[in-house]
Amino acid sequence: GGLRNSLLVAPMPTASTSQILGVNECFEPYSSNLYLRRVKAGEFIIANPHLLQDLTDRGLWNPTVRNQLMRDGGSVASIDCIPDRLKELYKTVWEIKMKDVIDMAADRGKFIDQSQSLNLFIADPTVDKITAMHFYAWKKGLKTGMYYLRTKPAVNAIQ
Repeated sequence: GGLRNSLLVAPMPTASTSQILGVNECFEPYSSNLYLRRVKAGEFIIANPHLLQDLTDRGLWNPTVRNQLMRDGGSVASIDCIPDRLKELYKTVWEIKMKDVIDMAADRGKFIDQSQSLNLFIADPTVDKITAMHFYAWKKGLKTGMYYLRTKPAVNAIQ
């Protein structure tokens, strides 16, 4: 499927623009549900606004949940009071299989006549893992196998 030159698009990460607009970069999953924003006035902890709204609507957002989210590096996976549906919805990119990310990129690719800046996230990359992902992306027909490879930092920014 797809039509040549039907849309003339090339989705890109837009890191600076996403920060200004308060949204996540392009089509990427969130790397954390909490992050630290540094500005001239100081440092601020920012929560995923969609998660914050869902937890607030259910009466689940409180200092205990916030502190656990900080301890767990922005992951909701081990917070007992959060329903499984929300845990599934708010997985971080580190908790999502990269095969699924590549599959979604292939699904989008039918409607992208240029290419997309696909970033892949592997906590502990090896040559075998990266090679397998590149071949999988190639077999799925992606024009770009990987724009950036993101790895986990040695130390988390928020704890």
